[in-house]
Amino acid sequence: MRGRILKGKSARYGKFRRFFSQVFSNPALAVTTLLTMGVIIVNGWTDAPNAIATCVTTRCLSPKLAVLMAAVFNFLGVFVMTMFNSSVAMSIYNMVDFSGNTHEATVALCAALVAIVVWATAASVFGIPTSESHALIAGLSGAAIALHGNLSGINPQEWLRVLWGLVLSSVLGFGLGWLSAKITELSCRRMDRQKTTKFFRVGEICASAGTAFMHGAQDGQKFMSVFLLGMALVNGQNTSEFQIPIWLMIMCSAIMGLGTSIGGYKIIKEVGQNMTKLEVYQGFASDVAAAICLFLASATGIPVSTTHTKTTSIMGVGAAKRLSAVNWGVVKDMTWAWVLTFPGCGLVGFLMAKLFMLWF
Repeated sequence: MRGRILKGKSARYGKFRRFFSQVFSNPALAVTTLLTMGVIIVNGWTDAPNAIATCVTTRCLSPKLAVLMAAVFNFLGVFVMTMFNSSVAMSIYNMVDFSGNTHEATVALCAALVAIVVWATAASVFGIPTSESHALIAGLSGAAIALHGNLSGINPQEWLRVLWGLVLSSVLGFGLGWLSAKITELSCRRMDRQKTTKFFRVGEICASAGTAFMHGAQDGQKFMSVFLLGMALVNGQNTSEFQIPIWLMIMCSAIMGLGTSIGGYKIIKEVGQNMTKLEVYQGFASDVAAAICLFLASATGIPVSTTHTKTTSIMGVGAAKRLSAVNWGVVKDMTWAWVLTFPGCGLVGFLMAKLFMLWF
């Protein structure tokens, strides 16, 4: 028994060592790896702050402690959930077709990753909480269309799951946020306000940790699938094969945690303060709603956006008090950013893929 365990550990270490040596001997793999790592860092930097926005703005935790907590639970979310269910990663992996000429396919994939970094960084500079998940999907799709010259590079069945995810993260996030706030208010209406505030401070920290955990579970899998796709293309392997090694889970979750540690206070302020003013119990309610929605999506293998889920849950909590409590002007700006992500980042991915294929 012990011999089998040692043999398994040796095999996993051997695969990682082989990958590490390939990175230094294969320039294409090195570039693909660095770009993928860059996209994961940007995701941890720009998307993860949504998970801790309410925890910071209700002053349950300082920004530094909240970011540290998010980094830890993002790491755990990537590692733990992937061990049990990798269906989200499979959905992204099978969404686009990069088969054919492996050199052109690798170049197109690298162009898509550059497009995602550019889009996400620009959004972060302006403090706009765009969805990196949808930027990833749009950038990959635009590059796949450029590679094939038509829509044959797109898997419509997997795209349908993305659209379902968009509806789920918006409608269910808002509905659960509204319901969670109402249940909390009704349950605690006869209780001492000071005592319940102490409870909800602890509860919100736990709920924010849960949201960060589920963010890692969702977004970590998405970016690991891109990593595997790049490795398959560079090595000339069959892109239909899919298996996530443990060393890749650890590496991607650590990189995402590093990105989260960089922060993103503009996005925290936009989501947690500018959209609606939240009390501590309302922050708790929105985090519980977002975590439940993300868990349901991950369990069913539907790729959803943490940004959409968290922001719509906050809208639902604000609307539970009264509709005028929500700053619908900020909501309108966010919605436009979400709507423009698919065509905007898709177009950038398409143009960059065409340009990169001409250059390289």
